[in-house]
Amino acid sequence: MELDLFISGIGGQGIQLVGKSLALAAIKDGRHVMLAGEYGGHMRGGSSVGTVVIGAKPLRALPILPHAGSAIALSHLFWERVGSRLRPGSLVLAEETIAADLPDMEKHRLVRLPATAIATEQGSRMAAGMVMLGAFAALTGAVKIDSAVAAMAEQIPSYRRQHIEANERAIRAGAAAVTPLAYAVDFDAREVA
Repeated sequence: MELDLFISGIGGQGIQLVGKSLALAAIKDGRHVMLAGEYGGHMRGGSSVGTVVIGAKPLRALPILPHAGSAIALSHLFWERVGSRLRPGSLVLAEETIAADLPDMEKHRLVRLPATAIATEQGSRMAAGMVMLGAFAALTGAVKIDSAVAAMAEQIPSYRRQHIEANERAIRAGAAAVTPLAYAVDFDAREVA
């Protein structure tokens, strides 16, 4: 089985860092991974979507995902680029403050999480994406929490190393804020052709 995921938000929220950290954590856990980024025309404030596919075997997914079965939403802006590509019944992990602004959620399994508030409690409002990374890992079992922390630390450039501690606290707090394995992924399940 493959887990396919959109991570949606606006530039500057760390969307691509969340995707890279999740992908690297999956590699650390012995899985096969594909990662791609879709960007708007702005460095900050424009659309930012990361796509991650994780599988126990070599992947069959296309380089750019036409559809996915899960999403992380940190902003409602530009959501139409992702929401219209979700399969019915998808898991959507949404920042609590924007969840009501996401259309058509009755077709999906919506999990609301006060990621920004949790990140602020952990010392860095900017670590909301890391809260979501920890929560997604705990909800699905896609990656181990320790692997997510290690992957995040590897991705942080030298001039931002001071943020690693707060990011780690945010990942662990996100994992603690949800019911572990509520939406567990069975990577060993047989694929239906």
